[in-house]
Amino acid sequence: MKDIKRWIPGALISIILIAAILYFVNLPKMFAAIRSADYRFIAVAAVLVFGWLYVRAIVWRTLLRERAPYWDVFHSLNIGYLLNAILPFRLGELGRAYSLSLKTNMSFVEILPTIVIERSVDLAITAALFLSSLPFVVGVKGADRIAIVLGVIVLAGLLFLYILARNDQWALDVFHKWSARWPSIQHFGGGILESFLTGLGVLTDGWLFARFMFWMLLNWGMSIVSFYLITRAFFPQTQWIWAMFGLGAGAFGNAIPSLPGAVGTYEGALGGALTLLSGDQSTSLAVALTSHLFNYLTAIILGGYALIHDGQSLSGIYQQLMAFRSKKE
Repeated sequence: MKDIKRWIPGALISIILIAAILYFVNLPKMFAAIRSADYRFIAVAAVLVFGWLYVRAIVWRTLLRERAPYWDVFHSLNIGYLLNAILPFRLGELGRAYSLSLKTNMSFVEILPTIVIERSVDLAITAALFLSSLPFVVGVKGADRIAIVLGVIVLAGLLFLYILARNDQWALDVFHKWSARWPSIQHFGGGILESFLTGLGVLTDGWLFARFMFWMLLNWGMSIVSFYLITRAFFPQTQWIWAMFGLGAGAFGNAIPSLPGAVGTYEGALGGALTLLSGDQSTSLAVALTSHLFNYLTAIILGGYALIHDGQSLSGIYQQLMAFRSKKE
């Protein structure tokens, strides 16, 4: 019952968005857009998606200070994406940490902070993409200057994280002192903050951080190109700013509480962003569904292969993660 109560809010959000999509979108027109898409662009994007996963494993392995073999990292990453796609509670991040801990001499608590910092930087880049493209989308004067200001803010944020990494114990002491009156906040937030600060240790190693940012930015560059190609298959007038804005919106849709795999929220966020740009709801939804299908297929194919390769089962990992979560609570 406790798990069901946690699951209900996300399920309601997804169901409401799906109902709204079915009500407002012309479905026959959407299917016609799918049939008439230029599948040459989609084929190139499909190849690029697999390349994206290859580079994403390098990103994570860099944060792990290359202590784990590449293919172990790659398979664990895809197991995590599979868990996120089909299981509730967004267990993928815990799942890939758990999976990698079974195959290496690294412990779960060593691995988890690297995922926390990876996702934190992802969030910063997502916000930068979305906010820097937004002025161009709405036609604000001086949009280029606004984008520069946002870039400076992101750099300032990285500088703040560097200072925090250099003073991690001080930050923990301040948090524990502030939260002493609220034991539940201290218990829950303390573990998250400690993992986050541990992950920030990468910022204190200049060469490691430079390599991490190089692979991370390359990875996001591949995402922009891939999403541009998918959008171009449906909208010949697509511009690069569309890809940046849509990618940022889709990432936020993924982060909203929802059914497993961000069903409904991803389509709502990405379809809404592209509708704002194109004025065509039906074709925008076709792009969102195609993009989401890409995510599902790669997660199922590569994640399923990784499970078979590692001799693991989806139900076994799920049970272990639920037992671990219950123990933490």
